[in-house]
Parts: sequence; structure tokens; C-alpha cells
Amino acid sequence: MTQVTVKELASVVDTPVERLLLQMREAGLPHTKADQVVTDNEKQALLAHLKGSHGERVEEPRKITLQRKTTTTLRVAGSKTINVEVRKKKTYVKRSPDELEAEKQRELEEQRAAEEASRSTIDAEAKRIAAEEEARRKKAEAEAAKAVQATAASTASAADQSPSVEQDVPVAPTAAPVADVAPVASPAPERKKDEPPRRVEKTRDDDDRRDRKHAQHRPSLKDKGMTSRVGPRTTSGDDDREGFGRRGGRGKAKLKKRNQHGFQSPTGPIVREVNIGETITVAELAAQMSIKGAEVVKFMFKMGTPVTINQVLDRETAQLIAEELGHKVKLVSENALEEQLAESLKYEGEAIHRAPVVTVMGHVDHGKTSLLDYIRRAKVAAGEAGGITQHIGAYHVQTDRGMVTFLDTPGHAAFTAMRARGAKATDIVILVVAADDGVMPQTEEAVQHAKAAGVPIVVAVNKIDKPEADLDRIKNDLAGRDVIPEEWGGDTQFVPVSAKAGTGVDELLEAVLLQAEVLELTARPEAPGRGVVVESRLDKGRGPVATVLVQDGTLRQGDMVLVGVNYGRVRAMLDENGKPVKEAGPSIPVEILGLDGTPDAGDEMTVVADEKKAREVALFRQGKFREVKLARQHSAKLENIFESMGQDEVKTLNIVLKSDVRGSLEALQGALADLGNEEVQVRVVGGGVGGITESDANLALASNAVVFGFNVRADAGARKIVEQEGLDLRYYNVIYDIIEDVKKALSGMLGSDVRENILGVAEVRDVFRSPKFGAIAGCMVIEGTVFRNRPIRVLRDDVVIFEGELESLRRFKDDVAEVRNGMECGIGVKSYNDVKAGDKIEVFEKVQVARTL
Repeated sequence: MTQVTVKELASVVDTPVERLLLQMREAGLPHTKADQVVTDNEKQALLAHLKGSHGERVEEPRKITLQRKTTTTLRVAGSKTINVEVRKKKTYVKRSPDELEAEKQRELEEQRAAEEASRSTIDAEAKRIAAEEEARRKKAEAEAAKAVQATAASTASAADQSPSVEQDVPVAPTAAPVADVAPVASPAPERKKDEPPRRVEKTRDDDDRRDRKHAQHRPSLKDKGMTSRVGPRTTSGDDDREGFGRRGGRGKAKLKKRNQHGFQSPTGPIVREVNIGETITVAELAAQMSIKGAEVVKFMFKMGTPVTINQVLDRETAQLIAEELGHKVKLVSENALEEQLAESLKYEGEAIHRAPVVTVMGHVDHGKTSLLDYIRRAKVAAGEAGGITQHIGAYHVQTDRGMVTFLDTPGHAAFTAMRARGAKATDIVILVVAADDGVMPQTEEAVQHAKAAGVPIVVAVNKIDKPEADLDRIKNDLAGRDVIPEEWGGDTQFVPVSAKAGTGVDELLEAVLLQAEVLELTARPEAPGRGVVVESRLDKGRGPVATVLVQDGTLRQGDMVLVGVNYGRVRAMLDENGKPVKEAGPSIPVEILGLDGTPDAGDEMTVVADEKKAREVALFRQGKFREVKLARQHSAKLENIFESMGQDEVKTLNIVLKSDVRGSLEALQGALADLGNEEVQVRVVGGGVGGITESDANLALASNAVVFGFNVRADAGARKIVEQEGLDLRYYNVIYDIIEDVKKALSGMLGSDVRENILGVAEVRDVFRSPKFGAIAGCMVIEGTVFRNRPIRVLRDDVVIFEGELESLRRFKDDVAEVRNGMECGIGVKSYNDVKAGDKIEVFEKVQVARTL
């Protein structure tokens, strides 16, 4: 039971203690002091009093909800377990007496109405049957009268023609047909009390009347293709109606014949057409052949290849199995879904000129960022204070001769990844070369990437305003790398620029647009949108966000898009300024929201017609990507030792692994393959079952590997090589110990990281001008401690606008080394005088931290 004091309760409900005590006295509670305890029952009493005082009706709870949760564990796929949680919820509602009485009255009225409707139906049916019987009786009487008259006439004529000798006239035979044809419905004579019941003979009319009565209350079996069992019985073989005799007989045989199903068991094996792609699982192959998966597993076992039902078979093996089991094989393309998608997309419409997409590349510190910054400041609309706000890695600028779309420098690795996926995101490359530095290794690498992608180059010779600038040397160096200037008879434009002063920037943009006119870049705005992913990220509040460059067609809000292995409906689109837009045409970069994941840079974006097609293709691509990933993880072959030679960016830990059983070996190989990241990785160069031999030791020596033995030991020859060469040999009997040691080794290969720790934050309350120090910010330390000898950042609206150091830190008139939280101080920022009220000054330090996986 929860108990609080009156004071605590007053703080919870946000009311003064005196007022709460007054209300409690009015409610009849004995509390007079703030430290007295209030129980749950007293809280309920107080709440009821307050509700009553405000005109609310206090009622007992009329609804109770019971919830029950049970958790069970299912074991699947060996040792893998799945927790299954079952939740049950039941609600009981207490009804008032008025509601119960109203419900009873409603049920009585419904029952009375149903009885009235049934009674009226029965009365109408009885009247109709009586009318039909009366009409039939009158008709039968008329026919009987005619028959009697005809019989009397024939008798009279026969008497006139007969001889005078009297003969016995047989009258009895004529009576039977008359009664049979037209019986007269007369009321049955009254039976005496002790007289046994008389037997009433039924005639054909009685049977017909009974048949019609039954037909009114049940569906006709003749409508279902069957003969009625209660049909009229025939009195002679001359009747043409088919029915059942008293013993069944011919009618029953006909019914049995009609009720036989049409299925006939096959006389031979059924040959099916089996569609086989590049790969197929055992279960899928069995399903296409309409047999059980166990039969395929059994067949493979007889062939000497044990498989599981979920194992993936290659095309040749699956074809052999299907043909051996007597089925036809149809080899289908692995990319059938992709081909169907390509056929369904129609890019029609009038082709018009589109803006070029430009990527700026070059060596480090040659002025790429400075050139982009100048273009942003000078060419973007003046409404954006301080230049364009970079939310995404692309933006477009408007010039006098047209629009140009710029991609932020993606780095050579990302540029190569885009080109490897077949996505040509860039139309023109601006190669930035410093006039005072010349051609450097990354400059040459950028030239190679541009030429491999078939993209024209415009060379921007930066820092032309420096005294040591040498334009002719730049031209000579690039001409040696097959980049020939136009004035030397080549096809590459060289434009001298200065990113700081802005010299030659207009001429550079004009050269880019001139090159775009030569390329004749076109697009069809009426067609569905198609583009490429520049970058993507996972936003905490908005989910997956992808930066897409529309290359053709128009992307609209609400379109269903397929992006690599992801898909989704475009819920919102934002331009480079962060403003929402409804549509984006060719060469326009936008951020899109609504995907089910973060795609990779270079993935193609396509607008599809419906969600079903997008989901099918996305799931197909995910499965294909998963198969490729698994194939790479399990490719531990000897020739892979030499793949990483010369690759300094990735550090590899080579391992020779031996275990006692195959299951442990596969488990260890799978666990070790999952370790590592982009900088360090594990490679099992050799593995097997059994003891560590001399051959294993020689392999470890040649590949500079570590030897691990899991529940096995090395023989004498192997131990001799290990001792002589100083190899690292370790024995284990627990899998987790191997994984832990390998993690530690990889962490040691990673080295250390430089991280930043925020020491304190001061908020600027006012700015004062000092003739000695310039702008002095009057601040209040709101977090941590501000130190004078630590680097700082100036934040405006939580965006970093300056990074540097403090020039002065004072408390009143004294210089101090630090100021703690909650204290005021004066701060002078070195080389920065644009501090404003509301800014935050963040003090941080850099520390080295050992990196781990």
C-alpha cells in the first residue's frame, strides 16, 4: 500500500499545503498537519469529495478488464529458441437494473414478433393448400360425372344391339378404373368408440399432393442433378417418369451412377515442368515436382551427397535431380523479376534540356571546399543568410546561362562504388589543382576515376593569385597524364580561379555549361521519376532519410519507389534548404522520407506502379544480397591468402583452425567470420578436422597466421616447427574463449581513437564592448566547468559557427582559470567578435581512447 504525507501529496497535485488540509477537513478526514500520512483509501475519499463538490457524479466502476500473459519457448533449427508471448484480455461490464429490464423487454418483443411472423406464414400456407385441394376436388368430380355418363351411354347402346337372350354384363371391371382415375373425396364415416381404425387406401392424387407439399419446404433434388427419393411411385411399367420403386431397384442404380465423381487415377507418372534459376533450395525444387522434400533428400543421399531441406542447390545439380525423377526442366533467368520490372516501366514523353550534375574532385588542401563555399555564397539566393544550409550532400545554383547541380565531394571510394553499381551520377567533373603545388597523387587518382567513368573534365587551377603560381607547369603535368588543354589541341578546358577572391568563378561556371551543351543532356519530365542515391542516414525523429538525385522524369510526393533493396512510399520531400516540396524534376536533389531502410550510395531509385511489385523485387534483391554475403563469409580457401597483399588500409588476422569434429569447425568459422569491421578482419586460411600436423604449421608459417587447436593437439613434427619458428600456437576447449581472444587481438590492431569530451557549456546573456579585448560575452555557466586553457566552440541555435580558443576568462575583475556551474563570468573569444546574446560557448578536450570492436 502506497503511503505519502500531506506535504508530498500537495507537491504532487501542485496545490498549497494549507488548501489541501482545508479540503481534507471538508471531506471528513482527520488530517491537521503536513507530516501526517495519507493512505490510498483516504486519497479515494478525498477524490470523491472533490468530484462531488464540482458537480461530478461518483459512480462505482462498472467495467473490469483482466489481462493475462503467458510466455512459452519454441526450439527451432537445432539450438535456436524463440520466445512466444500470448496475451489474453477479457472485459466484464456490470449492467444497471434498468438496462437489464430493457434488454429483457427487447428480447420478449423480438420473440413475439418472430412468432407473429411465423403464425401468419403458416396461416397463408394453409389457406393456399386448402384452395388448391378444393379446386382439385371440383375438377375430379366433374371428370367423374363425365366418365359415368359416358359409361351409361355405352351400356345403353350395347343393350340395344344385344340379342334377346339375357346375358350377364360384367360391371365390376368398369368400377375400378373409375375409382382409380377420379376418386370422389367424401368425408370419412365416423368411427365408433370400440371399432378398430379403418385402412384408407391412398391413390395417385394423394401421392401427388404429398409431393407438392414437400417440394414447397425443401429444394428440388432434380435441380442438383439427382432423382427425388420421395417422387411419385409408378403403378405400372408404362409410366415414363423415373423414380424409386418400393425396393429401390433401377432408380437406385441410376442414382449411384450419377453420384460417381469425375476423378480418375492416373495410369502413368505425371511429368511436370520445373523452373530452375541460378540457385534453388531443396524445398522449392520438391514443391515444383509435387513431391515431399524428404524424397529429394533421400534421392540425394543415394547419389552420395547428403543435403538438408533448406540447402541451396546450384543449377546443374537441380537439373540433374529433376531429370532423373522424370520431369522437364526449364532454365529461367535469375533476374526474371528485374526484367519484368524493366518491361513494366515506360519512360515516354518529350525530351528537353536538363541541367548538368557536377562533382568537384582533387587533392587534399587544393581548395575544393573553398571553391564550393564561394559558389554557395555568391550564387545562391540572398534570402539564405550566411549561404545555403547544407542538409544534404547536393545542391543546385542558378546562373545567367542556366542551372548547375553540384554534388559534394563524395571521396574516391564512394565515387568508385557508384560507378561499380552502374550508376553514373555525374555528368562533368571539376578537377581542382593548386597552382602552387602541382599534380599530386590524389589528383592523378581523380583523373583515373573520371576517365574510367567516361566523364569529361574541366580543370580549375586554383590559388592563381599566389606569387609562386605556375599555370604552365600544371598544364605540362596534366598533359603527361592524357589531360590535354584546348589551346594545345586537346579537349579539356583549363580555367584559372581564386576561391578566396572569387576570380574566374564565373568563367568556370560558363565552361561547365558550355561542356553541358556539347553533351546535349536531356530528360523527360513527364515520365516516372528515376535517379540515384547520393547518401542516406537514419534520423532519430524521421526514420530513414535518403538523398536522391533525380536524373530523369519527375518524382512526386506519394509515389511508390524502389531503391536498391529497400522500398516505400514517399511521405515527404525536402529540398537542400530543408523546405518541403511536392515534386522534383530532372537534376534536382531532394531528401525523401518513407523508405523501410537506409539504401547504399549509388543505389538506383525507380518509381514503380504498385506496392506489390516493389515488395517482390526488394525481397528478391535482399535474398540475392544475403546469398552473396554468405558465400563471401564461407569462402575460406588457400588462394585467398594473397588477396590482401598490398592493401594497407585493411589489417587481416590470419588463422589456421583445427577442431575435433566438423560441427565445431563450422561453428567456429562462422563466428570468426562475423568479427571485424572495415579496418580489421579475420581470415581462416586453413581449417580441418583432426590434430595439428606439420603441414598446418608450414601453412601458418607461410601465411603469417596464428594456429588454434580446439580439443586437438599438435604432433611432434608440428611442435618442432612451432618452437623453431616461434609460431603462436594456442589450445582451447571453449568456443567463447577463442572468440574473446580474437576480439582482443583485433582491438589491438585497431589502435586508439581521439575523442572529445565536453567539459562545460556557458550561455551568453549579454555582449559588452571592450577597447582592449573587443567583444566580451557576459555568460552564465549552465553545464560542467569552463576552463580557460581548453579549446571552445561557439554554437548558435545548436549549430557550430566557430571553433577556436578563449582569449580571456574573468570573474568580476579577476582572471581565473576555471568557472563552475551556476556562476557568472566574462568570456573573450580569440579572433572572433560576432558573439550574440543567446549563443552557447562549449568547452571541450580531446582524449585518446583505445578502440574496440
